[in-house]
Amino acid sequence: MGNTQKTAGVLGGMGPEATVDFMAKVIALTDASCDQDHVRMLVDHNPHVPNRQDAILGDGEDPGPALAAMAAGLQASGADFLVIPCNTAYVYQDAILAATHIPLISIIGVSVAAVQDSAPGADRVGLLATDGCLRSGIYQAGLEAAGLAAELPTEEELRELMTLVKSIKAGEHTEETRRAMAALAEALASRGAGAIIAGCTEIPLVLDEDAVSVPLISSTDALAEITVKLATGEIPLPDCL
Repeated sequence: MGNTQKTAGVLGGMGPEATVDFMAKVIALTDASCDQDHVRMLVDHNPHVPNRQDAILGDGEDPGPALAAMAAGLQASGADFLVIPCNTAYVYQDAILAATHIPLISIIGVSVAAVQDSAPGADRVGLLATDGCLRSGIYQAGLEAAGLAAELPTEEELRELMTLVKSIKAGEHTEETRRAMAALAEALASRGAGAIIAGCTEIPLVLDEDAVSVPLISSTDALAEITVKLATGEIPLPDCL
C-alpha cells in the first residue's frame, strides 16, 4: 500500500467494548499479509467523555469540549481523518469540526449509504438508536436526505432498548439480551421497515443479521469498512466541511 496509506484517528471509549469491536472489524476487513499492511489507527480511548444522552436530554454536561480536545489531539499526533464508533457523539460534530481541519467521517452517513446498498428496495428504515440520538433527529435527517422514511421505536420500546444498551455496556451479552434486541428489530420490521439500522455501536455486540428477517445494517461495520477504504487509499479522503 505504500504511500497511499492514511492514518485514522479514532475518538473512542464511548463505550469501551464498542471501540474494541470497531478496531477488530477494521483489522478483519483489511487485506493484509503482514503487520505493515494493516491500518494505522491513533486511538484516544476516553470513557470519561460526559454522557451524550444526558446532555441531549438536558440533564448533563456538554461533551462537545471533550470531543473537540480529543479530535485536536489526534490531528496533532498525525491523524489524516477522524472516526467515532459512537453514533450519538455525532450530535456534537460541529465542536469537532471547529477544532480540526481534517475530515470527520460520519457514521450516520455511511450507515444510510449502507442501507441503500444492502436494501435498495426499502423505502422505510427502522432505527434502533439511543433516546438521545433519536431526540436529536440526526438519523432521521440523514434518511430523509436520502429519500427514505424512518420507522422509530415506540416510547415503551425505546425504554426497553435503553435498558438493553446499559446491560450490554455492563458486559451482559446473554442469549436473553440477544433475543430481546432481535424482538425490538422485528417490531420495526412488522410496521413496514424494509431494513434496520443498528444505530448504536453496542447493539452489534449482541445482534447479528441472522437474527432479523430484514437486512440489518451495523453502524460499526459500515464505519469500519469506510475506514479501511480511506486508510488504504482505495477511495480518496473527502474534502473537509
